[in-house]
Amino acid sequence: MMRTDNTCYWPVLMALAAVLVLAGCSSGGDAGKAAAAANTPHNVTMTAEQLKHIQLDTVESQAYHRTVQANGTVDFDQNQATSVVAAFSGPVTRLLVAPGDQVKQGQALAIVDSPDFAEAIGNYRKALIAAKNARRVADMDQDLVKHDGIAEREAAQAQTDAVSAEADRDAALQTLKGLNVDAQTIRDLQAGREVGHVQGTIRSPIAGTVAERLITVGQLLQAGSTPCFTVANLSRVWVLAQVFGDAPASLRVGDPADIEIDDAGKPLAGKLTNISAVVDPDTRAVTARISVDNPGGLLRKQMYVRVRIHSQQAQQGLLVPVSAVLRDDENLPFVYVVQADGSFAQRGVSLGYRSGDRYDITAGLKAGERVVVDGAIFVRFMQTQ
Repeated sequence: MMRTDNTCYWPVLMALAAVLVLAGCSSGGDAGKAAAAANTPHNVTMTAEQLKHIQLDTVESQAYHRTVQANGTVDFDQNQATSVVAAFSGPVTRLLVAPGDQVKQGQALAIVDSPDFAEAIGNYRKALIAAKNARRVADMDQDLVKHDGIAEREAAQAQTDAVSAEADRDAALQTLKGLNVDAQTIRDLQAGREVGHVQGTIRSPIAGTVAERLITVGQLLQAGSTPCFTVANLSRVWVLAQVFGDAPASLRVGDPADIEIDDAGKPLAGKLTNISAVVDPDTRAVTARISVDNPGGLLRKQMYVRVRIHSQQAQQGLLVPVSAVLRDDENLPFVYVVQADGSFAQRGVSLGYRSGDRYDITAGLKAGERVVVDGAIFVRFMQTQ
């Protein structure tokens, strides 16, 4: 019987396995390289006939003016608006105006039954009498001094008392005027005539429109702290626009602006009057304030509007038509650039501001290079063939 010894075949089997493994690795590596090569964009070479379907342009630095678009809200022109605060305490007895009413400077807005008036009138009466008596004593003492009736020191003290009493009288009068007591009542008091029950009148400090009425009949007002009305001149208002990113750097006070409203056809013309120096920590926006005429009261407080601010500061950039820019499978922008050999290479670019139908290319191109500006889709089709 012949014995078979398998040990003599092991070296042969191991060598064969190594050859198969190396062959497999070599085959897989070639396939990967082929796939990578297929996915790498290659330059496009075109015939003279095919070149007729495209248009080229030379990239160069050009000046342009930026238009910043933003959303904004309408506010009162704070230089022509005021909050009317009650100068006295007491319950409101009558309201004389409604929101939207036009008022003149000094016009009565509301009536308040205030005890402050009785106190102020009483103080003024007492101050009038005290000043009158003190002045009479001072004049008498001056006459006595001339006839050696009293010492000069006593006359000087009487003069000081008279001046002090007259100062108190004048202060009491200013209190009445501060409470808007009418002139006839003050004349009656000065003449010693009796006056009836005086109620407080809240008056408008400026001419304008009653934009807000913040009190009701029966409400108890606190002197100096209760806001009662907002009166504003609405012929001109502010629009506060929220501007993001690098846009504020291109704006200057005085730049013209257009204000667009949904239900209005023609934009309203305005002017940029202020750019905030602070970034809002919540929105990361900078507030740009635009002053705009408000014919017919079209713009109302808290209304949302669209804003376009036209920068007057010229900027330089490499501008290419929007038609020159395509996007790859990852949605990244690119253009086709003419190479030295006449072929077309796909090159990624970074897009900056869009000025009309042109992009400012911030990276990826140099001045003097030629790009496809019309027919880029045709070039891409040729590249995929």
